[in-house]
Amino acid sequence: MTIKIGVVMDPIASINYKKDTTLAMLWAAQARDWQIFYMEQKDLFLDQGVGMASMAHLTVFHDPDSWYNLEEPHTRALADLDVILMRKDPPFDNEFIYTTYILEQAERCGTLIVNKCQSLRDCNEKIFATQFPDCCPPVLVSADSVRLKAFHQLHGDVIFKPLDGMGGTSIFRVKQDDPNINVILETLTGYGKETIMAQRYLPEIVDGDKRILMINGEAVPYGVARIPTGDETRGNLAAGGKARPQPLSDRDHWIAEQIGPSLREKGLLFVGLDVIGDYLTEINVTSPTCIRELDDAYNLDIGGQLMNCITQVLKDRS
Repeated sequence: MTIKIGVVMDPIASINYKKDTTLAMLWAAQARDWQIFYMEQKDLFLDQGVGMASMAHLTVFHDPDSWYNLEEPHTRALADLDVILMRKDPPFDNEFIYTTYILEQAERCGTLIVNKCQSLRDCNEKIFATQFPDCCPPVLVSADSVRLKAFHQLHGDVIFKPLDGMGGTSIFRVKQDDPNINVILETLTGYGKETIMAQRYLPEIVDGDKRILMINGEAVPYGVARIPTGDETRGNLAAGGKARPQPLSDRDHWIAEQIGPSLREKGLLFVGLDVIGDYLTEINVTSPTCIRELDDAYNLDIGGQLMNCITQVLKDRS
C-alpha cells in the first residue's frame, strides 16, 4: 500500500532550492512512490473536533527553475494520511501551538506526526538542552536581572539570548565590564517580565557552531560547523555564518549518545543538536536544517534515512 505523507511547511514557492531540507525529505518520499500532500499552516482547521485541511497533491523535481507542481487543493481529514511532517519554520508562537493542537487530533487517530506534537510543545529548544547538564556549559535561565548579572560577574564573558529566538536573532555577547549590560538585560527581559538564558561564552565558536542531525536518536556521522564571519560571534547561517561539513568528533558522538534515548522516548524522530566546542547549546526540534549541506559534501541521503525510519515506525505500529 502506498504511504500517504503530508507536509506542513512555509510556502514552497519561496524556499531556497539549493539548501532547503524539507525539499530533500520530499524528494526522498517521492522516490519511494509515496503520495505527497502539501499544506501551509493557514490550511489546517478543526471541524466538530476533527482535524481537517485544505491540501494539494504535490510533485517535486530536481530542477532549480521548477522544483514543484501543485494540483488543485481539496479538503480532507488529516487522519486520512499515514504520516505528516511538521516543517513550519519558527517562530514558535501561539499559531505554531494551535497548529500542533490540530495535528494532535490526527495523531490520536493514528497518524504519525514528525515530530510528536506534545514534544514540540514541551521541548523548548534552549531549555530542553539543560536536561543534560553534563553536556552543557554553565547556563542560567532566569528573568531576574540581579541573578543574571551575578552569573555574568562569575563568568566574565557571557551570551544572553531569548528563549524563543531563531537564526541567531537577539543574541548578545557581554564581556567583562561591558557598560551596556543593564540595557541589554532590560531589553531582553522586558524589565524582568520575560525569562531568558545566560550561557558562559565559548571561545571555540571561532571553529564553528556544529549542527548534528539525529534520526530516531541516532546521530548522522557527519555534522555542519557554521563558522562566524568577521567579528561576528554567531555562527548561524541566517546570521551570515559559513557552512563547513565535517566528521563528528568523539565528544560529539558522546553527546549524541547521552541525548538519543530521550529523543526516542519523546517521539522526536528528526532533531538537530547544536554543539560549540565540547558543549551542547541547543536541541532543535521544530524544523532542523542542514541535510543538503551534508548530502552534497558526503554523497549521503539523509532524507532517505528519515523515510526509512518512518517506514519502520509505521510497520511497528501496524
